Amino acid sequence: MSGNKWNSDNIPDQSGRIIIVTGSSSGIGYETARILAGKNAEVIIAVRNKDKGKKAADKIVTEFPDARITVMELDLASLKSVRNFAENFKKKYNKLDVLVNNAGVMVPPYSKTEDGFELQFGTNHIGHFALTGLLFELIKTTHGSRIVNVSSIAHKRGNLNFDDLNWEKRKYKPMKSYGDSKIANIYFTLELGRRVGAGANSPVITAAHPGWTATELQRHSGVIDKLNYFMAQDITMGALPTLMAAIKEDVQNGDYFGPSGFMEMKGYPKKVRSNELSNDLDIAKKLWEVSEELTSVKYEFLGK
Repeated sequence: MSGNKWNSDNIPDQSGRIIIVTGSSSGIGYETARILAGKNAEVIIAVRNKDKGKKAADKIVTEFPDARITVMELDLASLKSVRNFAENFKKKYNKLDVLVNNAGVMVPPYSKTEDGFELQFGTNHIGHFALTGLLFELIKTTHGSRIVNVSSIAHKRGNLNFDDLNWEKRKYKPMKSYGDSKIANIYFTLELGRRVGAGANSPVITAAHPGWTATELQRHSGVIDKLNYFMAQDITMGALPTLMAAIKEDVQNGDYFGPSGFMEMKGYPKKVRSNELSNDLDIAKKLWEVSEELTSVKYEFLGK
């Protein structure tokens, strides 16, 4: 198969591998979980709403009767829920091959998480930073493990204001805040990759974006929702960059994948490059330090 038409047929058998996909009851998270379960991975559907998660799992099992799927509750807008999820996961599993940090909220009305963070920054970045840190011990001791952070084209609108991360001093702009949370995903990817290093046994830290893909995420963004019918690709295509970031061989720390078409909006996946600001290592380092402080989660890199 030609390199520019990479799709789920390129994914080898995943038997014996354990994969978490956050936010996988719908959209590209669901499609990612479905494909990986169909390739014989044991997939954990990590979702806020367990009923929706069970419906998603049942749908996958209808298609793949031998699929191994576990639904676990995870609310990324609650650090308590994140800690509970990590503890419950570690009680059941002694390894983690792939963590796909996919869940997110997009342009909701202004609100805060349980811990007082602006909802998009708190869910899309802070929740995943804490989750990854709490599972990192398992990830780093699992041979060939990988972490995938799902960002967005919207990262190009992002420019973090460290004096007002929770939008308490400025007039709230939902799309700008979304962009901030998505550039944070890239900073997190680069800084975690830098701290992990390039050792043969180290986890690989990657990122992806789905282009313009029609999902439930856009329910708050009226004009985008309306344009989906004409412009967007479906979730089977939108999930491919995530799957490529999670599975493709010869991937390195910081690699970023997105659609290959015009302005990376649609098409088969390929390695792409995020914007210049998102590659600022000083900002990435600062965000890491702030995130550790806000979550009280410290990553343990020694002994990797």
